[in-house]
Amino acid sequence: MSQKGLFITGTDTNVGKTHTGVVLAKSLTSKGIKVIPRKPIESGCRPDNDQLIPSDATALKLASSYDGLLSDVCPYRFNEATSPRRAAQLSQQTITTQQLADACTFETDDGFLLVEGAGGFYSPLSEDGLNSDLAKSLGLPVLLIAQDVLGAINQVLLSAEAIKNSGLELRAVILNQVKNYEMPEFISNMEDLYPLLDCPIYTQPHQEIIGDCDMPEDLIALLTM
Repeated sequence: MSQKGLFITGTDTNVGKTHTGVVLAKSLTSKGIKVIPRKPIESGCRPDNDQLIPSDATALKLASSYDGLLSDVCPYRFNEATSPRRAAQLSQQTITTQQLADACTFETDDGFLLVEGAGGFYSPLSEDGLNSDLAKSLGLPVLLIAQDVLGAINQVLLSAEAIKNSGLELRAVILNQVKNYEMPEFISNMEDLYPLLDCPIYTQPHQEIIGDCDMPEDLIALLTM
């Protein structure tokens, strides 16, 4: 795929993928870069009258000032808060990786394609694939998000190896502070991961409001190169 963009994945669910995507989308939009947000499938959507509202996709759409439809950003939505594949099965629907990839492609290569997966890199995403399969289909570089807690090193290294084995480029790792607490001074996941990875590592402070922080300019440049 020749489209310029990025695939955001995580070591787990609820590690800050959407928060990071919103921060990046806002930063790029403020620089005049057209952002094309995609979260092709989302579970745990909120019912509103006769439709389901995908909160992650909605946040990405707003942050990108995207003038397309929300159904373009997220065409496949499910109410149950479980893996998208399981949620689709519970709704008697069959969603394939190709359908999700098609939802992320379009006629023009004008703009920056920002795709967020669901859960971790090996989490079930469609009837016939994982997040990794969608990432491989799109061929975009990957941004890996991990919660900055004790145990993150193992999770990051396993995910980084999986990304590498998928033939994809791991562009950077962000250690995100999901909860408002201070790590013990003697723990530094960033320092310990530095000699073990061949990509840049960044930390991201806790924020109560999604997307309410700035992204370093060098990281923005790295992610959009």
